[in-house]
Amino acid sequence: MTDRSLTIDRPSVVVAYYSGWGHTAVLAQAVADGIRQANATAAVLAVDDITEAQWAILDGADAIVFGSPVYMGNVSAGFQRFAEATSKRCVRGDWRDKIAAGFVNSGAKSGDKLHVLMSLAVLAAQHHMHWVNLGLGPGWSSTTSSEHDLNRLGFFLGAGAQTDTDVSADQMHNADVLTCRHLGQRVAEVSAQLLAGRAATRATAGAIG
Repeated sequence: MTDRSLTIDRPSVVVAYYSGWGHTAVLAQAVADGIRQANATAAVLAVDDITEAQWAILDGADAIVFGSPVYMGNVSAGFQRFAEATSKRCVRGDWRDKIAAGFVNSGAKSGDKLHVLMSLAVLAAQHHMHWVNLGLGPGWSSTTSSEHDLNRLGFFLGAGAQTDTDVSADQMHNADVLTCRHLGQRVAEVSAQLLAGRAATRATAGAIG
């Protein structure tokens, strides 16, 4: 039976991203939209110039969703500078047991996106965070499917988007935007489940004690 006296806060989720030309910024906003649709709070932070106040927002969040474009088969230099700047937090365990997830964008359909998603997941693992996958099957993989399906590029570790190199940020593929929105919803839902579990554990321990 559920203890109705339990008070569970809304999850707070930060979308921490680097965007060179604005495309990844569009995806970051889509992730944030999904977070808010799942009744969680969302903050969107560009990591190329983080203030102390923004570091505090990251430290206080329940979850962090990392985002980067794919540059030369890896995360962008701007994102990597951010990752390296977290090293003291990694040593101290400041982000331990937070939820983490990731999204990436490249010009090619494949474009080594999996390698970048793996880099983001390893960063989260070094911080002892809990990685959340995309939670979608592959779209656009049969004669009856469509390029407008969610997860049209068939990634599982996180959300993968593709944008032609000669189009502006406002011309991104809508299916990729919606896939990132789905990722935000999923992260918010998993974060809420984790918070509820922790609250129930504390309540049980208090009752036993």
